[in-house]
Amino acid sequence: MIPMLPKATLALPEIILAVTAMALMMVGAFRKQDATRTCLWLGILGLVAAAWALVVVTGPRAVTFHGQFVSDYFSLFMKLLVLLGSALTLVMSQDYLEREKMARFEYPVLVVFATLGMLMMVSANDLIALYIGIELQSLSLYVVAAFKRDEVRSTEAGLKYFVLGALSSGMLLYGCSLIYGFTGTTNFDLLAKTFAGQGAAQPSIGMVVGIVFLLAGLAFKVSAVPFHMWTPDVYEGAPTPVTAFFAVAPKIAAIALFTRAMTGPFGPLLAQWQQIVVFVSLASMILGALAAISQTNIKRLMAYSSIGHVGYALVGLAAGTPSGVRGVMIYMATYLFMNVGAFACILAMKRDGKMVEDIQDLAGLARSQPKIAYALAIFLFSMVGLPPLAGFFGKLFVFLAAIEAGLYFLSIVGMLASVIGAFYYIRIIKVMFMDEPARPFDLPSAPVSAVMGLSAVVTLFFFAACWPIFAAAQAAAKALQIG
Repeated sequence: MIPMLPKATLALPEIILAVTAMALMMVGAFRKQDATRTCLWLGILGLVAAAWALVVVTGPRAVTFHGQFVSDYFSLFMKLLVLLGSALTLVMSQDYLEREKMARFEYPVLVVFATLGMLMMVSANDLIALYIGIELQSLSLYVVAAFKRDEVRSTEAGLKYFVLGALSSGMLLYGCSLIYGFTGTTNFDLLAKTFAGQGAAQPSIGMVVGIVFLLAGLAFKVSAVPFHMWTPDVYEGAPTPVTAFFAVAPKIAAIALFTRAMTGPFGPLLAQWQQIVVFVSLASMILGALAAISQTNIKRLMAYSSIGHVGYALVGLAAGTPSGVRGVMIYMATYLFMNVGAFACILAMKRDGKMVEDIQDLAGLARSQPKIAYALAIFLFSMVGLPPLAGFFGKLFVFLAAIEAGLYFLSIVGMLASVIGAFYYIRIIKVMFMDEPARPFDLPSAPVSAVMGLSAVVTLFFFAACWPIFAAAQAAAKALQIG
């Protein structure tokens, strides 16, 4: 009997990215030193083509590749955010790569391969597919973290990320093996049926241990406490466009995978994993708020800020409800533009062609470069969660979902952490608008200015177009199997 061929069209975006990455390698090999700019824009074109294909082929939930790959409205929403984040960081990278003598065609190739891994993560419907997607992303990220190979900090960042990433992959695989050993399957749909069929029966201790190890591996990928130790050093040491990429696309993909894995196959075991997610969320929000206060390097501050934001996103997941998933998706949509815009401002922090990273270097920026100062103020106020900026809506929906689920303590701690976090965000604004001016920065490049302006407009006027996004997030949340 001839086996049924998989519906390859459902994976058309991934196929486009794979073909794009291989084509870029050929272009780079033949054009050598002149290929970087061409490969960069061809990579962006490939990401845009993948986004177009994603919109065209995605419909109601469909599974292919023998149950390994799922396409639904949830994957559509999150993949579009991943592709947009990757494209915007590539746009911002061009001037930096040429100025820092890092213009090598491998950079866009690695970013495209990493994005391919992220798309596979979002659509994973099996523990094996989940692992393959994570590793394809991670192997590319290890290299781009150390891409500035002549600088010790960048090499150190890549090495730390590789060692700790290998440890987390081992933990995740061990958890997957335990889950398979106690259920006899790695498929998400079959796992959901198995646990739903058990009714009120308690899962075995070994099964719970497997879920704990799986959660530990996933928590590393989103840099949640207590698996956050790599984040500040890697953010500080990696080249700034790479840090921007780390802060956006991989984070969104990992949160999407975290959400699908917990609410789908392990939805019936909410009582077993909810308390772990609550703890990780609490710890991430608290550490992100407190540890950032003493930072003087803006990239390290953004690292702790991202840890805190992951904690807020996990508040919605901890609720374990469709409204919680909707809150996570809205939060990640707002997170994308806030962080891309903030890193565009950080990329604009250069004097005499050299990057500066100290917060005090922003002194008096409102008088020397008012556009950068006002844009950065918009992003920072949005991260605080002030209405009517985009960040307010993200926090509003995750906290409402937590309150509906009875997680009052988690919501109260999250609101207090937001108040504490406001201190270090507003401190930066105070430095820009009230301190004596430092030497002015060089004018930012046109691509960086464009990304900064676009992100500022979206963040500032998010409320004007928020209802279609809320409706899309609601439809996407319903696509997941919850409970």
